[in-house]
Amino acid sequence: MSDIEQVPAKDWETWVDENDAVVLDVRNPDEWAAAILPGVQKVALPDLPTSLDTLDKDRSLLVICRSGSRSQQAAIFLQSQGYTAANAAGGMKALGLQD
Repeated sequence: MSDIEQVPAKDWETWVDENDAVVLDVRNPDEWAAAILPGVQKVALPDLPTSLDTLDKDRSLLVICRSGSRSQQAAIFLQSQGYTAANAAGGMKALGLQD
């Protein structure tokens, strides 16, 4: 179940373009205030199970968080629910957008 594609965070734009994907930011609202990627969909990880109806099952999801741990958990969960999801490895830290 952990066969989640690991996309280097620095390659997020290319991966999204190539896969016609949506970036899903699963950080907490206070983290969104610090920095956010353009065009992302925001759903904090604790809210993900009750927010599935806001996600498009027909599009791949690139899940991002601060360091890649929560996004990995979210991607595993999303795949178990029938979504196509990849993890932005290294997260916002790898992009230099969060400490």
